Amino acid sequence: MKLKTKIKEYRAKHNIKQEELANLVDVRRETIGKLENGKYNPSLKLAMDIAKVFHITVEELFEFYD
Repeated sequence: MKLKTKIKEYRAKHNIKQEELANLVDVRRETIGKLENGKYNPSLKLAMDIAKVFHITVEELFEFYD
């Protein structure tokens, strides 16, 4: 199962840099980069924290597929 994320799109809409988002959710900038490139599956807490920053649901931000 793979993960598709819209973090990059939402960051662009909100004009937030990777570093800023990382600071808001208490992770390293590299973690945000790995998430955006599909190289890292977030914990449920991290997924919820990121979604909260953008005022959306986890389901709007992430999609799992085969």
